[in-house]
Amino acid sequence: MIARLAVCGVGLIGGSFALALKRHGAVREVLGIDRDPEVLVRAQALRIIDGVLLDAPPQGAPLDVVFLAAPVAQTRSILSQLLPWIGPHTSITDAGSTKQEVLDAAREVLGARIGQFVPGHPLSGRERHGPDAAQADLFCGRKVVLTPFPGQIAAHLDRVRALWEACGAEVVLLDAARHDEALAAVSHLPHLLAYALVAHVAGAVNGAENMSLAGGGFRDVTRIAASSPEMWRDIALANRKNISRSVDAFVAELKKFQSALKSGEAAALEKIFATAKSRRDNWCAKGGSTSSE
Repeated sequence: MIARLAVCGVGLIGGSFALALKRHGAVREVLGIDRDPEVLVRAQALRIIDGVLLDAPPQGAPLDVVFLAAPVAQTRSILSQLLPWIGPHTSITDAGSTKQEVLDAAREVLGARIGQFVPGHPLSGRERHGPDAAQADLFCGRKVVLTPFPGQIAAHLDRVRALWEACGAEVVLLDAARHDEALAAVSHLPHLLAYALVAHVAGAVNGAENMSLAGGGFRDVTRIAASSPEMWRDIALANRKNISRSVDAFVAELKKFQSALKSGEAAALEKIFATAKSRRDNWCAKGGSTSSE
């Protein structure tokens, strides 16, 4: 059990992390940090957190663990603010959807203490956010990626890994650069496509009528466009090179559809659809559909 956990950003991910650890008796006290005071009030009312970190003086015992669950662009400012509470044995981790830029920001602020930082990313997103969206079982059976690096202190990696496993998650270790490349394709690109599809359909000349006729398929495909625009702005900018390459590759794939459509090639269209269906079926059969981000 850890004594004191600070959760920075008490929304879906941060709140769920705190609730999961509390449910499994893995933490004694959770202190919250959020730029919105009303979020902290609500999080206390829901018993997600036990108090507000910045209300307490930094002279007391250092924090055991710091969990950053705020937009990735805030990493530098949050870590700088928390330095007085970070001791030599404090483990620091995050939940950002990009890892290389977060690691660079942490290295800049923490300096010689960078080995205490464990970059992480739970693949357990929902389109809802805020403390009311938090749930103790959010991470059960889900993957969490940790991206250790040269200079990583093993004890901190082990501690963070144990906390995620206490939440019911499956921990996967991956290089930060490889993580960002993969997530650009399987998470970041789909979010951009969902936003773009809504913008395209709703912004057309007959957009209002189009939207009135949209059904379950449109709702399913665009569900993630209900996610936080600020968070996805930061993710898109942080991982823009990898996402741009994914967009280029996807446009090339769309052009195959367009070519087959224009020429009326039924066999080519069916082959494209069948190949994609087979690959998705295979992914689902291997349990891929149990992870969401």
